[in-house]
Amino acid sequence: MSTPPFLTLPGCARAERVVTARGEFAALRAEPAGPVRGSALLVPGFTGSKEDFIALLGPLAAAGYRVTAVDQRGQYETGGPDDEAAYAVDALGADVRALTGVLAAEGGPVHLLGHSFGGQVVREAVLAAAAEGPLPWRSLTLMATGPGAIDPAEAARTGLLLDALSVLDLEEIWQVMRQLDADSGKPQPVLAPGVAEFLHRRWVANVPRSLAVTGGHLMAAPDRVAELAAVTAGVLPVLVLSGEQDYAWPVPEQTGMAERLAARRVVVEGAGHSPNAERPAATAAALAAFWA
Repeated sequence: MSTPPFLTLPGCARAERVVTARGEFAALRAEPAGPVRGSALLVPGFTGSKEDFIALLGPLAAAGYRVTAVDQRGQYETGGPDDEAAYAVDALGADVRALTGVLAAEGGPVHLLGHSFGGQVVREAVLAAAAEGPLPWRSLTLMATGPGAIDPAEAARTGLLLDALSVLDLEEIWQVMRQLDADSGKPQPVLAPGVAEFLHRRWVANVPRSLAVTGGHLMAAPDRVAELAAVTAGVLPVLVLSGEQDYAWPVPEQTGMAERLAARRVVVEGAGHSPNAERPAATAAALAAFWA
């Protein structure tokens, strides 16, 4: 999961719920002080939330973009049913399309971004939209995501989590994870005030069925890059952005995906799987430059 560097919203941002034809979604929304150059929809990854993008809100709004970061269905403050179908990647892609419709109605082009598992969700949204007509987005950014299933070592860890979900509740799993961290002997990061409590609160707020379904997808996701390339070529500019290292999808694999998509490629120096949280200034600058 991504760890936000802080939790205090910048003055340009507010927390609210976005009402769509597919239900309400918890969101953080930032508004530029001056003219609006466009809107951006930011979609988080597995076990993540809208707060993963909190450090991007200020700089992207300062660059002229109205930014909406959401909790996906089943995550943190959005919630969802105990129903596998609600968390299938095509259903989550339909949620993204519904959110896009709301942002588009507010005016200006909509730039779409998905982080990690969120990258595969937004890919699904684009493929489904392409089957019906013109794409409603101005650009697509795939951040720290890959063409198919996650790296085998990460898949093994995800499999352990899915096994645990069948016998433990989320609080019990949290305590096990904390004990494993303590027993590892690795130095623990120093977190900003309130962040540790937030990570705990966010984890136990997940819908367990959502974790099971989305985790299973990550372990066996198909490679749909060729399909995405076919519908975006000459129509939708694509950016593939990652850190220098990534435990979920190897960085060379992400570079290969960018080549297959004829996409712009940015590697954020000093960042890992969450450049949005680890190097937000450089990440925001790269996004604003691409969107412009």
